Amino acid sequence: MKCPYCTSTKNRVVDTREIPDGIRRRRECLNCRMRYTTHEQVATVSMLVVKNDGRREMFDRDKLFNSMRIACTKRPISAGVLELATEQVESELYMLGKAEIPSMEIGQLVMTHLQRIDDIAYIRFASVYNQVEDVAELAIEIQKLMERKNHDESHQKRPPYIQSEC
Repeated sequence: MKCPYCTSTKNRVVDTREIPDGIRRRRECLNCRMRYTTHEQVATVSMLVVKNDGRREMFDRDKLFNSMRIACTKRPISAGVLELATEQVESELYMLGKAEIPSMEIGQLVMTHLQRIDDIAYIRFASVYNQVEDVAELAIEIQKLMERKNHDESHQKRPPYIQSEC
């Protein structure tokens, strides 16, 4: 770290504070005694999303959140629950450790989380994601949901962030 006043690399940290997007450090140059502030952030590995047609684009967390928000429109789902689900999907994607992730994998993860949150939001997202074109296909998707829901209720509990909000 170079001092912005004299470019010396000798400094000491006077104060460290956590801020929402990283760490703020107050430093003092040991050469000129001037103080300055630095901000540190964790550098995330950039992830590419591989679209169905082969195109690649940078992963966009906001796009992920917005697609989930649209599916949850006019449903009794708090922004906090949606934000937490988005964070979990994003975290799961980064834990895969891949530089490129097929959009199909992302869609599957989103559907898994939406299914735990709200059935209607899940069906809305799944009908677009799976390109449902008629009522018969929609009925099949609903039937699959009902079967999974019956299976899940007999085998596991909903995540804690869902129980308190719905």
